[in-house]
Amino acid sequence: MKARFIALITGAVLGSSVLSAQSNDCATMAALAYDDAKAKNYEAAYEPLMKVREECPKYSLATFQYGERALNYKIENAEGAEKEQYIEELISLWEERLELFPNKTSKGKIYSDIAQLRYDNKIGTKEELYNAFDKVYTEDRENFTSPKGLYAYFDLMVEMQDAGDRELQDVFDNYDKVMEKIEEEENDAAERLAPLLKKQEEGEELTSKEKKQIEYAEINLKNYNLVKGSINAKLGARADCDNLIPLYKKDFEAKKSDVSWLQNANARLSAKDCTEDPLFFQVSEALHQLEPSANSAYSLGQLAEADGDRAKALEYYNEAAELEEDPNDQARIYYRIATNYKERGSFSQARNYYRKALEAKPSLGNAYLQISNMIAQSANNCGETTFDKRAVYWLAADYAARAARVDPSIASNANQTATAYRGRAPQKSDVFQGGRSAGEAIQIGCWIGETVRIPQM
Repeated sequence: MKARFIALITGAVLGSSVLSAQSNDCATMAALAYDDAKAKNYEAAYEPLMKVREECPKYSLATFQYGERALNYKIENAEGAEKEQYIEELISLWEERLELFPNKTSKGKIYSDIAQLRYDNKIGTKEELYNAFDKVYTEDRENFTSPKGLYAYFDLMVEMQDAGDRELQDVFDNYDKVMEKIEEEENDAAERLAPLLKKQEEGEELTSKEKKQIEYAEINLKNYNLVKGSINAKLGARADCDNLIPLYKKDFEAKKSDVSWLQNANARLSAKDCTEDPLFFQVSEALHQLEPSANSAYSLGQLAEADGDRAKALEYYNEAAELEEDPNDQARIYYRIATNYKERGSFSQARNYYRKALEAKPSLGNAYLQISNMIAQSANNCGETTFDKRAVYWLAADYAARAARVDPSIASNANQTATAYRGRAPQKSDVFQGGRSAGEAIQIGCWIGETVRIPQM
């Protein structure tokens, strides 16, 4: 018994020594491999990193981080079969990282990176590539945030439809999914940006972290805006009334009791302003009878507006806004209501609804721009002195500048508007002669009811 106990103790000690030796070996190998990688000498780092990965896969996440850089270097400097070999090796490395370090690895990012790598290098059929992106969307939609990846996901669907492997309706369905995701990301970025811009506009000092957050949010907004433009260009004539009306007309009789189909047809026809064809009224009426909803109420509002009945149109639009749950669609409805009030000269009501639109969709720069224009139009009516009346243009310029910051698609126009309004505001000599000073608050009356500060000049 004693001999057996001694043997067990001896085995444990020897096993511990072996493990310790293995641990030391891993640390030594990793240190040498990491040194080359840190120095960006990826040619020298590649083989040692792959050896650490093979013999000590769980040693450190850094093995996979540096390994990714080394393999990217190899891919960039290889061609043909050799390049494809390194691509497959990188994919294998990503998959292994996800398996070994799941808590420190985003599944959505890994799947997206794999799909993008294959797409960029044309590895696989269009069906296989599309399914790779669809896997990202299906299994980890929250982390499918790559602008390039979202574009590729749609682009592949369009190419398959062009080849006769998908129906036009499939393209529309994919478009809706991708655009919804992009708009979610835009809204998140604009929401993070809004308080920082307000702080900046009020002259508060920003931390270096906050400055980076502004830069990052604005880059994201710009990238998503570019992708949206590319996707809409790719959709092209497929989504015009000449295609939509025949597509939905041929199925209307068979589908007029199908709420889901009617909702889809109603939303698409409405979004593309295909409202003059009798089909639009048929779809809207059928949908409202079966299931009154935001879409059907909005469509009936469009029809009332086309008939010149603004009051009835506003009634339907307000009903639609109350029923709508999707923030992007709700913003669209509020924006339309606001524009109705603006055209009637009811600026205060219009601003209320533009603000509602911004609450629903913070990246809706056009709402800021419309408020800016209404403020500028009211300059002569909202101040007692000439100086105060012209000061209204500073506030108008601030709103226009904010429009440019949250919505890159209108940045050029919005920035030009802001510059024009600053040109109408008091200049440095006016501030001096009026005994005013930078930072001084000016209360603007009438419907505007806001405060603007004299800027530094």
